[in-house]
Amino acid sequence: MRARINQDVKDAMKAGEKARLTTLRLITAAIKDRELGIGGQAPTDVGDAEIVVILQKMVKQRRESIATYEKAGRTDLADQEKSEIAILEAYLPKQMDEAATKAAVTALVAELGAAGPKDMGRVMGAMKERFAGQMDFGKASGVLKELLK
Repeated sequence: MRARINQDVKDAMKAGEKARLTTLRLITAAIKDRELGIGGQAPTDVGDAEIVVILQKMVKQRRESIATYEKAGRTDLADQEKSEIAILEAYLPKQMDEAATKAAVTALVAELGAAGPKDMGRVMGAMKERFAGQMDFGKASGVLKELLK
């Protein structure tokens, strides 16, 4: 994934796509920050799974910014954040829709033999392991709570 991002930086430079280039540089900076341990985290080698986590965090930050900008009436800044989200999401795995999430949670509950709320942590851990980057775990948690009542 890192090689793809680096190649896209070069392509954006050649094409003169300033907005795309800026967003791609933010991605590479976030990856380097994580590698160096900037921000109170331990230095680590960053693989594709970690890059997905970084990108998801960046998308979440931009969604929060959009809400703030729209409350303040700054649609120009909100539009800029939306365009950055579109660029970031191009590198993320396709997210499961609601039906696929329900099916995956139901299958995992049956597979693990989860019977009640006390099994929720075990099921959530397995979901995060199997579906990292593919599932909105907030929504999945709600589905799981309904199943384990």
